[in-house]
Amino acid sequence: MDLLNDPNERTPVMPDVRTGPPFMAGERESLQAWLEFYRLTLPIKIGGLTPEQLCRAAVPPSGMSIAGIVRHLCDVERYWFSNIVAGTDQPARYKAEGPDADFKGATEATALADVAAYSQELIHVRKVAANVTDLDAALPALRHGQQLNLRWVYTHMIEEYARHAGHVDLLRECVDGTTGY
Repeated sequence: MDLLNDPNERTPVMPDVRTGPPFMAGERESLQAWLEFYRLTLPIKIGGLTPEQLCRAAVPPSGMSIAGIVRHLCDVERYWFSNIVAGTDQPARYKAEGPDADFKGATEATALADVAAYSQELIHVRKVAANVTDLDAALPALRHGQQLNLRWVYTHMIEEYARHAGHVDLLRECVDGTTGY
């Protein structure tokens, strides 16, 4: 049986293993802890959903879906950490399909694979960030022709996750009534 096309297959239900970021910590530890808290929040929020539920645009007129957000965050992680922090030229996993393809290209046939790809991307980008020892050092790649540092990337990623976690909250409640996390 092809699990990617099985309408009864669901994302894994993840236990809440998050711990809140420390109240007393240095800057890097705080930034990493907040980003990791949000990275661990997403799989909890989407646990137990079917491919159809992941792809449902539940808040008209918006076409945004939970799977679209997962795809977007996967591409965002790749762009900021692989391309900007590490200075490589990794192609976007989804945006290469066209503008807004990360958000709008999710399908039931690929939704579970997209969730798995997100988890795999995190394994890679965590290693990339760990290789940068100085929050202030200029990163190898430029953004709009300007240098930036890891501090800026961490701060931006925390903002990105906080915004999209709120979107997932609303979409999840509309899809199956689940709230919280």
